[in-house]
Amino acid sequence: MSRVLSAVAWPYANGPRHIGHVAGFGVPSDVFSRYMRMAGHDVLMVSGTDEHGTPILVTADKEGVTARELADRNNRVIVEDLAALGLSYDLFTRTTTGNHYRVVQEMFTTVRDNGYMVEQTTKSAISPSTGRTLPDRYIEGTCPICKYAEARGDQCDNCGNQLDPTDLIDPRSKINGETPAFVDTQHYFLDLPALAGALGEWLDERESSGTWRPNVIKFSQNILKEIRPRAMTRDIDWGIPVPGWEDQPTKRLYVWFDAVIGYLSASIEWARRLAETEGSSPERWRDWWNDPEALSYYFMGKDNIVFHSQIWPAELLAYSGSGDKGGEPGTFGELNLPTEVVSSEFMTMESRQFSTSRGHVILVRDVLERYGPDPLRYFICAAGPETSDADFTWAEFVQRNNSELVAGWGNLVNRTATMVAKNFGEIPECGPLEEVDEAVLATVRGGFGSVGALLGRHKLRAGIAEAMRIVGEVNKYLTVTEPYKMKDDSQRERLATVLHVAVQCVSDCNTLLAPFLPHAANKVHAVLGGEGELIPMPRIEEVDELEPDSGAGLVTYPVITGDYTATPAWESRAVVPGTKVDKPTPVFTKLDPSVVEEELARVSG
Repeated sequence: MSRVLSAVAWPYANGPRHIGHVAGFGVPSDVFSRYMRMAGHDVLMVSGTDEHGTPILVTADKEGVTARELADRNNRVIVEDLAALGLSYDLFTRTTTGNHYRVVQEMFTTVRDNGYMVEQTTKSAISPSTGRTLPDRYIEGTCPICKYAEARGDQCDNCGNQLDPTDLIDPRSKINGETPAFVDTQHYFLDLPALAGALGEWLDERESSGTWRPNVIKFSQNILKEIRPRAMTRDIDWGIPVPGWEDQPTKRLYVWFDAVIGYLSASIEWARRLAETEGSSPERWRDWWNDPEALSYYFMGKDNIVFHSQIWPAELLAYSGSGDKGGEPGTFGELNLPTEVVSSEFMTMESRQFSTSRGHVILVRDVLERYGPDPLRYFICAAGPETSDADFTWAEFVQRNNSELVAGWGNLVNRTATMVAKNFGEIPECGPLEEVDEAVLATVRGGFGSVGALLGRHKLRAGIAEAMRIVGEVNKYLTVTEPYKMKDDSQRERLATVLHVAVQCVSDCNTLLAPFLPHAANKVHAVLGGEGELIPMPRIEEVDELEPDSGAGLVTYPVITGDYTATPAWESRAVVPGTKVDKPTPVFTKLDPSVVEEELARVSG
């Protein structure tokens, strides 16, 4: 058994999330975490809403509310959506907590004292119309290297090179199109060149492990070639105060410095809250962060690779004093570097990029309200942007739901339970097994090895395809054995055996599909006469601020958490003869083809 940290990208709280977001960070991390728990590992899955930075202020201004009001509202919406999607966080919190402020300031202070935060005078991009700092990602222009016309102020997505806003040719604000003004200002910079050697060694080790997706490791190594100091403070009044600069209230830590530290602060908050309710050690988080044998997997979309394969590891190395300048770890001790950065590519919709502003978007909440979580989770797992960009279309969404979920898996569950209910009313005893019975049981049992191996390597598409292939083999078994034709009393024992085998196969297929489809897994469990939940689900709790006087401003807020100790093992479990099975209701709903036109009509962009 290993301790496994599932560190899930923090959704930004400037608005509700769309399905492209959860295709990148949400569903892949949940499938992996659920599988690893079932495989016997001690998993800690953490995240939260990222709530600082200029974009929050810009959106709040547009809506005529304060940044705090906007963050509070969107935090709750995102919490409700992710919980409804079934994402099994041990703690989903937020960056505006006193605990997070304390952890971030401790990280900054130690990194600075170790010599890796250096003060420099630099050019800061200011919006002439508002006087506010423009974040790097809100400035675009032509890349000076490859001449890509829509490069961002922090990197060019076309050639992958890191940039500063001043590097761009014809820079412009993405907020209102105006040309930013560049003024001199003092900031703290993370001395990445002093950490480049240690970063390079770490990335070379990760490459030799052969576990990282090739696009991620190559991109990460390439950005080391042009490494330079990066500003870690901003001229803004919405964010975490800079230790030592308390007399400068318009200076704050850069949102991306504070957001990535959320993985650590959320782990610490989880341990502190557990200590309050269960009396465990508030230092329990160290089992995932200080133990060199612990594993850590970071889940995100490809636009966030640079922060997770360079900035965050650099901060960890600097905190531990592992760069060229040496140094000593702070109170958190020597912190583990990521075992793997699991980055997904982008999802588009009907061949176009998602755009909330232009109405070309599908919000998570809308899909869940109209169709429930199973079809969405299934689509993301089967056709999501795992290693290449993927396109969501309503036609494929309906087709996969109807021909795969309903006609494949749902049909197997329904026909099996219907025959058992009609002929026995309970799971029948198993008689002598024939070769065809042994073969299908062996096929299904083999799935625990084949599907598990794929999920352990983050191959969701191949994993769910293998699970559905096995479902198809069980459907073939029923077609071949024809239990629905066994009506004579002389065939009663054989009928009981075939249906017992079918129930066993359905039960085991349900386990194989449980990480992908936890909601459906609980429904299938009930269809087969099971009581309670097979797969533990997350819940929302309203919690009190741990440090109400920290300056963060919170009092209470919602979190996602859960007790996942009852997670079943990743193995076959013998079904129990005599378990009552009633006539089932369908687990999945067939969608009318008219859904396609209805949904396309809703898209205004």
